[in-house]
Amino acid sequence: MTPAARLEATLDLLSEVENDPRPADAVTSGWFRARRHIDDSDRGSMLELLYALLRHRARLGWWLARQASSDTPRNRLLAWLTLAEGKTPDQIKRLFDGAKFAPSALTNPEDALLLQLRGSSIDHPDMPEAVRLECPPWALAPLRRRFAASLGAEMAATLVPPPLDLRVNPIKSTRAAMLHELKSLGLRAEATKLAPNGIRLRERLSLARLPGLKSGEIEIQDEGSQLVALLLDAKPGERVVDFCAGAGGKTLALAAQMANKGHIVACDVNAARLKRCAERIRRAGLHNVETRVLASETDRWVKRHKGGFDRVLVDAPCSGTGTWRRNPDARWRPPELGLDNLVDLQSRILASAARLVKPGGRLVYATCSVLSEENEDQVAAFLAAHPAFQVVPLHQAAPHLTGSAHSDHLSLTPARHETDGFFAAVLQREAAPALAVQTHPTSPRDAA
Repeated sequence: MTPAARLEATLDLLSEVENDPRPADAVTSGWFRARRHIDDSDRGSMLELLYALLRHRARLGWWLARQASSDTPRNRLLAWLTLAEGKTPDQIKRLFDGAKFAPSALTNPEDALLLQLRGSSIDHPDMPEAVRLECPPWALAPLRRRFAASLGAEMAATLVPPPLDLRVNPIKSTRAAMLHELKSLGLRAEATKLAPNGIRLRERLSLARLPGLKSGEIEIQDEGSQLVALLLDAKPGERVVDFCAGAGGKTLALAAQMANKGHIVACDVNAARLKRCAERIRRAGLHNVETRVLASETDRWVKRHKGGFDRVLVDAPCSGTGTWRRNPDARWRPPELGLDNLVDLQSRILASAARLVKPGGRLVYATCSVLSEENEDQVAAFLAAHPAFQVVPLHQAAPHLTGSAHSDHLSLTPARHETDGFFAAVLQREAAPALAVQTHPTSPRDAA
């Protein structure tokens, strides 16, 4: 594709992302599936530009408002080419020339916009803090509370494109074998620093180039997510619940930890997500998992299985603030329930799931959020209401991850760990008291 054709195709894709309620990754995946003629190089360039436009939406919108221009995909692209890539009006005109496969020729208002923006950079001292940090207004106060002086660095890290992380399925392969295979395909593959089955790719590519995905030898999973699953420390033969399993990323990791032995129940209130989970389970060659749709967090199934499981994972629905570098469109979609209602839901889910943990069992509460309201505060409130549970400090639960701790918990951020933002607390339920052995005094008659 020519540079102009890539711009026109990116504009088409951006418009589709803007008008589709689905997450951007789902939209782009379908868009490229319908256009298999686009090669990896063009695909990578288009995705890089698309996600840059999504990540810098606040500042681009501020500049457009300053120039009294409407915030359309096309104007946003023109502003990006000028402010971020430093292209001159003449260079942009040559790309927007109306030729076949190229963007249509610039209008007079667009010409004026380029002249007004010429010589400026994407940052400006008059920008409000939320705009400068590319932070949605609803999240600024809780993020400042969480990060204080490091807020700027943390937000900047969410603007850096993430690598592609894979988890090797040890039921079917080994990390060494998969590293060799990926490198033989000409890919820059390296072992992840903390997750023992993780592989990191430093380039964008069509997933069709990864045969291990179809065979179930590898799964796409951020290194941070892999670490959360490891904290459950699920053993072969145990009974385990993944209470908010979704499409099953952590379920698959847990089943592999258990060497395909024991029993895992993957629960969710969304049947479609669980169907996707079941498909992935079959592809991975796992047979120790069953899926169960729950009507709500207080489904009768929970009461019937009270105290019946060794390990319970609660990967709670959350604001998703930890995934903003990977899902930049999510940054501009506030939590559907609002943060306060979302925190209430998390509390109810955690309290209900805790009933499943047997005495002496382990409960892991996790989110892909970096907000204290959803993480440390949530755990503190749970412990105050459930004295039978105690925190297992990270230096005991996972000594090799102590550099990832925020207090006693796992706390990962893009700026500090090059992972998505994740939180996890390991909680232990007290063991059942031992039954006292009743003794009877010996009578004189018995002694005789």
